Parts: sequence; structure tokens; C-alpha cells
Amino acid sequence: MTLRRHLGGYAIIGLAQWLLEYGLMLALSEWVMPVEPANVIGRVAGAMLGFWLNGKWTFASEDTHVGRHAALRFVTMWLVLTAANTWIVAHLDDAFGLHMAQLLKPGGDLLTGGIGFWLSRHWVYKKRTA
Repeated sequence: MTLRRHLGGYAIIGLAQWLLEYGLMLALSEWVMPVEPANVIGRVAGAMLGFWLNGKWTFASEDTHVGRHAALRFVTMWLVLTAANTWIVAHLDDAFGLHMAQLLKPGGDLLTGGIGFWLSRHWVYKKRTA
């Protein structure tokens, strides 16, 4: 599979994930709860959407598999990237306030999304070797 195909698929699915994630974070942090748990809830919703779609479409090949092993790798990656993303958003909130944290969150999303792309392509969906 080419890098171009992977990037294109990841971008399309990532945009759908991000719209769901960001929309939930905005709505929940504006009306219901602090930005940190709102960010985590948004990321959970986006992750559920993206794991299966990226595994079955974006990174699908003879060398990949979407199963329990990939799910465990994905959860490990997701937890680390969610902690990093939430730390970024929380620090933006502390430093600049809620509205600036909401406005600047996409920058943190691009950073953690880029790391997630690389890990997904080279680690998460790769078949286990005996």
C-alpha cells in the first residue's frame, strides 16, 4: 500500500472522527462539564468510529488484521495519545481560558493525529508474526 493511499484514507476517516470528537468536546465543555472529561468523551466516540474503519479500509492489506491483538495495540496507543491530547487542552485552558482552549485544540489534535497515523500504519494493524 502506498503512503498516499494511507494518508488519504486516514485523512477522510480522521476528519469524520475529529468532527465527532470536537463537536462533543465543544458541546459538553460549554454546557455540562469541565474541558478535560469532555475531551476524553469526545476522543472515545471518535476512536470507536475510527478503529474499525481504518483497519478495514485505510490500512487493509495482506499484512494487516483487525482483531483482538490490533484492538489491544490500538487501546494502548489511544490511551497514551488521549493523555497527551488532554494534557495539551488542559494546559491551554489553564493558560488562556476555555474559549482559547476550544479554539486551539485542533493544533493538539493534528500533533496527536500525526503520531497516531504513524503508529497505526507501522504497528497497530500489523499482523502478528509467529
